[in-house]
Amino acid sequence: MKNLNELDKQDSDVSAIELFKGGIGIVTAINIKRNGTLKQHITKTPALLICVSGTINYEDENEQQFKLEQGDFVNILPNVKHWLYATVSSQLVLIK
Repeated sequence: MKNLNELDKQDSDVSAIELFKGGIGIVTAINIKRNGTLKQHITKTPALLICVSGTINYEDENEQQFKLEQGDFVNILPNVKHWLYATVSSQLVLIK
């Protein structure tokens, strides 16, 4: 057994660790430190982003903006540029 709090051992503002890889999907833990930004990027497949702790601002090129707090989630469409900003240190789980 492991705990998500044990996974953030890096000095960078953003860290990602693959938790599980199956035949049809991947689950990734993402940690973003306070005032850290996950820069613009796209995903080629649909994804579900879940806020485990902290506060994240999600924005995308379609002008969608969400404030994600513990328990909140957003569906991310394929091929849409999006980015994240953490107002406090935050943990996320990404399912693709």
